[in-house]
Amino acid sequence: IKTKGWWKWSADDLPDLRFGDCPNDTIGCPTISLVPKFLGGAGIGLGEHPFGQDDIGRDYFALVMKGTQRSIQVMFIIGFFAAIIGTVVGAVAGYYRGIVDNVLMRFTDFIITIPAVIVGSVIGEKFGNLGAIILAVYLGLFAWTGLSRLVRGEFLTLREREFVDAARVAGASTRRIIFKHILPNAVGVIIVSVTLLLSGAILLETALSYLGFGVVPPDVSLGLLISQYQDAFTTRPFLFWYPGFFIVSIALSINFIGDGLRDAFDPRQKRKITKKKKQNARAIARNQV
Repeated sequence: IKTKGWWKWSADDLPDLRFGDCPNDTIGCPTISLVPKFLGGAGIGLGEHPFGQDDIGRDYFALVMKGTQRSIQVMFIIGFFAAIIGTVVGAVAGYYRGIVDNVLMRFTDFIITIPAVIVGSVIGEKFGNLGAIILAVYLGLFAWTGLSRLVRGEFLTLREREFVDAARVAGASTRRIIFKHILPNAVGVIIVSVTLLLSGAILLETALSYLGFGVVPPDVSLGLLISQYQDAFTTRPFLFWYPGFFIVSIALSINFIGDGLRDAFDPRQKRKITKKKKQNARAIARNQV
C-alpha cells in the first residue's frame, strides 16, 4: 500500500498532464501563486501542482519531497559513519602521538589524496544498484579524513593543558582522561566539523547522482532530479531550480544548526557566558549601592 501523507499526490501517481495556462507553450507548469489578489495576482495558494509536473505527468512537488527525504537519509548515514570513524582516528592519533599518530595520519593522507568524486564514482558503480542506504554506508567509510585531522589537532592541544596534567597526577585512567576531560572540550570543534561534513555529504550525493553514479531509478533523490531534467533548463527551468533550491537550503540549514549546537555544548562557551553574567550581576549590585 502506497501512502501519500498529507499531500494528495504520491511520487508514483500519474495525473493528467497539465497543458493550459502555461507560458511559451510548455507543459506541466507550476500552479503555485504567491501574488495576492489585491496586487493583481491569482491569490496565494498551492494549486493542483505547485511545483508543476514532469514529462509524464507526475506531480513534481511529490517528487521533490521524496527526493529530499532520500537525500537527507543518505546525508545523515554518511555523516554518522564518517563522524564515528573520524573522531576515533583523530582522538587516538592526537592523544597517543608517536608511531600511532604517524601510521594513522599517513593512512589519512593517502585517503585524502584520492578525490572524493572519484572514490564515490567507483563505489556508486559497484554498489549503487544495491540501494541508496548501502551506497551511503560505503561513502561514509571514506568521508572521515577531514574530521580526523581537525580532531587530532584539537586533542594535541588539549592533552597539554593543565587540567589534563592534573587528571594524570590524580591517577585518572586514559579512558577517563579522553572521555571525561578532553572530549567534552573538543565537542565544539567536532560538532562544527560534522555539520560541514554533512553539507559536503549532500553535495557529494548530488554530484554522484548527477553523474549517474549515485541514486539510480526508480529511486529518487535531489541530485537525480537535477540530472534527469537538466535538458529542460531553458524550456522548463522549474524542473531544475526546485531541487537545487532544496539542496542549498539543506546545506545552509545544517551549517546554522551546527553553529547553534557548538554554542550550546561547548564548555568554554558556557564559561564565557557565566563570566559575563557574573560581571553583569556585579555591575547591577554597584548601581544599587
